[in-house]
Amino acid sequence: MTAPVPPGTPARILPTVDSHHHVWDLAVRDQDWITGEELAPIRRTFTLADLEPEARAAGVYATVLVQTVTVAEETPEFLALADNSDLVAGVVGWSDLTDPGIAGTLAALRALPGGDRLVGLRHQVQGEPDPEWLLRPDVLRGLAAVADAGLVYDLILQPHQLPAATRAAELLPALTFVLDHGGKPPVAARRSHPWSEDLRALAALPNTVCKLSGLVTEADPRTWTVQDLRPYTATLLDAFGPDRLMFGSDWPVCRLAAGYAEVVDAAHTLTSHLTEDERRAVFAGTATRVYGLG
Repeated sequence: MTAPVPPGTPARILPTVDSHHHVWDLAVRDQDWITGEELAPIRRTFTLADLEPEARAAGVYATVLVQTVTVAEETPEFLALADNSDLVAGVVGWSDLTDPGIAGTLAALRALPGGDRLVGLRHQVQGEPDPEWLLRPDVLRGLAAVADAGLVYDLILQPHQLPAATRAAELLPALTFVLDHGGKPPVAARRSHPWSEDLRALAALPNTVCKLSGLVTEADPRTWTVQDLRPYTATLLDAFGPDRLMFGSDWPVCRLAAGYAEVVDAAHTLTSHLTEDERRAVFAGTATRVYGLG
């Protein structure tokens, strides 16, 4: 699928959908995960007004706004933001998968202002102590409701949780699973095993997609280079192919290691060997198709 070129886009810039970014307002709600000296640079409010000039300068014409905390109130807030934005084309929100009434909750979210922008759900699986949390019967029931609602499910997890994600995707072939941040490979440690084998097992399933996102913060944030990322990007491209890989900035978390333009430039460099159609898939087509962006 090739995304249309928005009017006025400079010819040198590849039209781009940013499939993964966040916003938060600390005056509205604390982000209790932003603690310690390492995360201090992002312990402030980030708004769409902060994002937009950087995104537009990079050729981004549409984005997907992704949940940050497991708080039910955040998703309606994000939908309202999207409803008043010509940049945010989709929202990946949060709802309690274990709630027997999740189908009704999703229908209620769809009825809100901006509800047509709801494209998926996400839960902080990476913070769950049970490595097989995704395989709990109540979670699987909730995931089936996500599929029934025509939404996709974003996976934010640690590498050791990949096998459970693969089994969940096998059990729910009607649900598209989108793996965030490439499954968080151990870039800083310069290792690939067992991440690469477990990633390929997930990618072997046709209902799985992956984001080329978040890698700069998996590397050493102070010394990373594009070459550090190349082996992992090569694995992602080989496992999923360009038609199941989508670019995401992970802004503003990426600012711990790189600015928005640096992240975009790195992604362009790492995909420069692809054909034009393949690059258009990674930078816009895959996200447009998978999330059903209008």
